[in-house]
Amino acid sequence: MASKSPVQKDGFTAEEQRGLYRAIYSRRDIRTFRSDPIPPEVLARIIRAAHHGPSVGFMQPWDFIMVRDMNVRRKVKDLFDRERQAASSFFDEPRRSHYLSLKLEGILESAVNVCVTCDPTRAEVVLGRNSIQETDLYSTCCAVQNLWLAARAEGVGVGWVSILKQPQLRQILGVPHHVIPVAYLCLGYPVEFPPEPVLQTAGWRGRMELEGLVHFDGWEEGSESGAWEGFKAALSEEAGPERA
Repeated sequence: MASKSPVQKDGFTAEEQRGLYRAIYSRRDIRTFRSDPIPPEVLARIIRAAHHGPSVGFMQPWDFIMVRDMNVRRKVKDLFDRERQAASSFFDEPRRSHYLSLKLEGILESAVNVCVTCDPTRAEVVLGRNSIQETDLYSTCCAVQNLWLAARAEGVGVGWVSILKQPQLRQILGVPHHVIPVAYLCLGYPVEFPPEPVLQTAGWRGRMELEGLVHFDGWEEGSESGAWEGFKAALSEEAGPERA
């Protein structure tokens, strides 16, 4: 019998693939949570998965501030409320009222808040960061994505609260000045995982067509050899239910 190719040997089973793609396609930004606590072992698995995110030069620039204290969370909620009102001034009516009607956080009702930070000084010399200094921030975002997908696999919802000013958030959480708060996340069991992104359902913004975002052999159209035709055809197909 011929030996299996590396692709066959290292690939996931069909069932494993379906689970991975389900987590990706059904992940949502959750704002409304049930009161159920997250068991410690589940929360630990989620944070451990985040710590296994990829990072340039294996710098691992992230830290995780776990927040249950309601006094701390109220301070963060107050900061959010102030920033939300300030941000509304950038919209004209009726979009301003639409913006203010959206629920954009679950700071107090979620089971736990997690602030994921980036420490640019984590390593003196980082392999691969000389040309692009911001790779520490990009790497931290990979940890956030790992956290989000692991949470979805556990049935836990995640909401990213971005309407927060970093200096004030740093002060509330006692974050050292050189450390960057990247993502303030609300974690908990959701009332539901909506079938579509909430902002899409609310009519705020729809998902862009992928075909217009993919470029070939350069930003402008490159080779005319037809080498990409099979890929283009596959890309235009709808994801089947076994993947979505």
